[in-house]
Amino acid sequence: MIILGPLLSILIIAIDLYVWAIIISAVLTWLVHFGVVNTRNQFVSMVGEFLWRLTEPALRPIRRFVPNLGGMDISPVVLILLLIFVKMVIGNVHLSLMRASY
Repeated sequence: MIILGPLLSILIIAIDLYVWAIIISAVLTWLVHFGVVNTRNQFVSMVGEFLWRLTEPALRPIRRFVPNLGGMDISPVVLILLLIFVKMVIGNVHLSLMRASY
């Protein structure tokens, strides 16, 4: 019980950070697609590659099940909703552990 509470808190923080990485990756993709950001810039290229490597393993299985909406990728939205659900479940488990310890 002493270790599980902080571990669940760290897991919730990690989920929040991953959600932000998904959002930033989607926005960067839009900026590159519309020509606002140049991928020839080494920093932009490195950030884009890092975010792609971070988010693509979780987005790829979702893309198999989500229908193609004519060039619009909603897999990040589906993943964010799934992560919010997991975060709520973890929060409820954490809350029940806190109540049980008193």
